[in-house]
Amino acid sequence: MAFSFQPGRRHLMAAALAVCASVGFAQFAHAADNWPDKAVRLIVPFPPGGPTDTASRIVGQELSKRIGQPVVVENRAGASGAIAAAAVSNMPADGYTFMMLATPTLLAPHLYPSAKYDVQKDFAPVATVYSLPIVVVVNPKVLDVHNMQELIAKAKDEKGNLNYTSSGVGSFGHLTMERIKKLGDFDMQHVPYGGGTPAITDTIGGQVPMMYADLVAALPHIQAGSLRAIAVGSPERLPMLPDVPTIAEQGFEGFEAVSWGGLLAPAGTPTDVIERVSKEMKEILDVPEVQERMIGAGAIPNYEDPAGEAARIKSDDETWGAVIRENNISAG
Repeated sequence: MAFSFQPGRRHLMAAALAVCASVGFAQFAHAADNWPDKAVRLIVPFPPGGPTDTASRIVGQELSKRIGQPVVVENRAGASGAIAAAAVSNMPADGYTFMMLATPTLLAPHLYPSAKYDVQKDFAPVATVYSLPIVVVVNPKVLDVHNMQELIAKAKDEKGNLNYTSSGVGSFGHLTMERIKKLGDFDMQHVPYGGGTPAITDTIGGQVPMMYADLVAALPHIQAGSLRAIAVGSPERLPMLPDVPTIAEQGFEGFEAVSWGGLLAPAGTPTDVIERVSKEMKEILDVPEVQERMIGAGAIPNYEDPAGEAARIKSDDETWGAVIRENNISAG
């Protein structure tokens, strides 16, 4: 008697799925090989006009020239970028959607209960693009201090009654000052504003004596003398303020507080597309004209490859997430 093998339904289903998977993978790889064959979207999680938006438009314009397809910048503002991030995390991972991550969007899940995404799990790092310098400024007519030591001494004399402001609850300026307070063992009261512009306006007006501010917004007032810069949060001094020491130089060894922006793609985006875009970003950020335009917008070009960006995301998520938890900060 001759016997023949008759596979059961389970084996037939498994074989069919394997064939479909291999065909799908081949088609996916083929699509990646031919990328791009249509316009690419770059989602900006903030309104038009700010450093993140401007930097995105500068690099998007250059990327478009290099890949031969339009790069369409789309603004989706709200909840420190959480609205855009949640949307992008669920978009197709086909290499045609990217998002310019900024520090507030990275930290939003710690601050907003409604922020249902995880930057480390739901996105693929592409490239760090820029750093956004932050500066401690005081109104010299109201608070006559010239460095962090004098500020801390004044705060201790005031026994916690000295105020500072930032662009809002959970803003990077707010988190940075809370971290400094703990490390320096002193207290100050946070007076949050609904944005950087009104906060700076009232600091200049004397309603609050000091602020941890974005350099791009504060620099004209520093140059005019209405604000005095006493420290910067970057690891090195800034070329725009060469005489202003870093926080690390003033008794906080190793301290760094730098807001930044970088490209992300939905998790699962083809690796070769990510590598291509990252390579293009590196070359774009080396162009002198691009550097000049970005610095003019307050964003310092700062390329890191996908591994470097991933390490930065992990480190900042841990560092600033701890600050948020320890101080029971919530923006939602």
